[in-house]
Amino acid sequence: MLHLVGAVVLGVLGAPIAAGLVFTVLPSFGYLPSIGGDRLSLQPWRDLFGTPGFAASLGLTVSTGLAATVLGLVLSFAFCAVVHGRMRERGADGLLAPLLAAPHAAMAIGLAFLMAPSGWLFRITSPWLTGYEVPPDLATVQDQWGAALIIGLLIKELPFLLIVILAALNQIPVDQQMRAGRALGYGQGIVWIKIVAPQVYAQIRLPVFVVLVFSLSVVDMALILAPTNPPPLSVVAFRWFMSPDVTRFLPAAAAATLQLVMVVAAVGLWRLGERGIGWGGLWWTTRGGRGVTGEPGLKLAAAFGMAVLMLGFGSLVALAIWSVAWRWPFPDALPSTWSLHIWSRQIHALAWPFGNTVALAAVTTVLAALLAIVWLEAEDRAGVKRGTAVFHPVYVPLLLPQIAFMFGAQVLVAKIRIDGTFLAVAWAHLLFVFPYVLLALADPWKALDPRYGRSAAALGVSPSATLIRVKLPILLKPILIASAIGFAVSVAQYLPTLFVGGGRVATLTTEAVAIASSGDRRVVGVLAFLQILLPLAVYLAALLIPRIVFANRRGLARR
Repeated sequence: MLHLVGAVVLGVLGAPIAAGLVFTVLPSFGYLPSIGGDRLSLQPWRDLFGTPGFAASLGLTVSTGLAATVLGLVLSFAFCAVVHGRMRERGADGLLAPLLAAPHAAMAIGLAFLMAPSGWLFRITSPWLTGYEVPPDLATVQDQWGAALIIGLLIKELPFLLIVILAALNQIPVDQQMRAGRALGYGQGIVWIKIVAPQVYAQIRLPVFVVLVFSLSVVDMALILAPTNPPPLSVVAFRWFMSPDVTRFLPAAAAATLQLVMVVAAVGLWRLGERGIGWGGLWWTTRGGRGVTGEPGLKLAAAFGMAVLMLGFGSLVALAIWSVAWRWPFPDALPSTWSLHIWSRQIHALAWPFGNTVALAAVTTVLAALLAIVWLEAEDRAGVKRGTAVFHPVYVPLLLPQIAFMFGAQVLVAKIRIDGTFLAVAWAHLLFVFPYVLLALADPWKALDPRYGRSAAALGVSPSATLIRVKLPILLKPILIASAIGFAVSVAQYLPTLFVGGGRVATLTTEAVAIASSGDRRVVGVLAFLQILLPLAVYLAALLIPRIVFANRRGLARR
């Protein structure tokens, strides 16, 4: 059974990714017969390196990606150090749900509405604090340093890291270790930094790599928040791929291949950095040193983390307000005229993208959940322990930049003549939905007490009946939560929808990004807010359904 599931996963996920990489790398060396490139050449690389602003694009990509990852990791650890013991993991799930459910593009649009010179932050502080009667001439969004992009990445990455860190803390006897450290005269902050944090980091290395890869290669958020002249490398590749001039495909493929090389190099350097910090930390720990010097820094970093989360919630509120604002002159803090006219006027235009978004998310989520359940059940029956090699290749799509293989995937679906179809786009979404669903469901599944299955077997129940009548009811809530995460991932997909769909399968995300920088803010607000409402509604349903189904079984309802 495990081999069968592995073969299916290899065919569904591995084959298109491998083909996508091949069909991206070959054009990067000039081989793309469909546009006349019938021989290998280094000319695409010369064109890429000779592009004005290339070095600046590369530097911007590296600086923003590394800064967002490092800051996200530091702020999340500090926040957990301060709030641990005061916040339960389930409480954190509910509190962070809106930020986790919000698609990246929608969050970027909301942050732009918040930080722009005519945005909400300037409106609520003008003129009484800033003195501005008209929007200031400041580059607060798409600034040359990429600060807006870093903040946007932090808003999305910090809640994700907080959730995985809180989950990892449940596997460590933190309270006992804290008491032992305090008894030896160490300050609480020092105990956290020296003892707790290294154990947690070892468990969350994979999510950290996912965050690093995403930060270095993001496209949709970069299109909205990053500088435009020059933009990050991923945006350069994307714009060339979208160019009507097909000769730009070859340097675009070179840029995408360079993006892949850069991500691999960044992960390798990160691993070297881990070793260096590990050696330094070991020396620092064995050296001793008691005191409370770590606590002020942790509290300051936690305060910055809270500020980032507040910016995230403020972005969601800004989207909601703009979606119902009819007249909102600067510097009024709130609209002078409210109306649902934009919603009613856009309802017909949004019907097709909305239907595509829901259908794609529903189909891919159901398929991913079924595949994840079969995969984990096959592991149980085969006696595979968590952490073995068979578990990790599934996450390869999350550890590769999308721009590095999406063009190749487009070439693949064009060759088999399914490009621009719903089936092809659903397939592309499944590449990313399945790993997230499996990642979210694996821990609860592995934590299920095996005595349930043994008891059922002792009563003569078959393994399949045990799965359906015992395991699935007990794990209903984790399955629904994992499915809600998969739904949100599908709603947020931009590059897979655009490349594989060939622009013929419109979704809320593709429409929102397309008009984000040039459309009416009220229309953009409606699109982006609708993007958020969809996954959030599914997430809330995932929390409520178990309570309704198991209303008479308190243990299952709260599991």
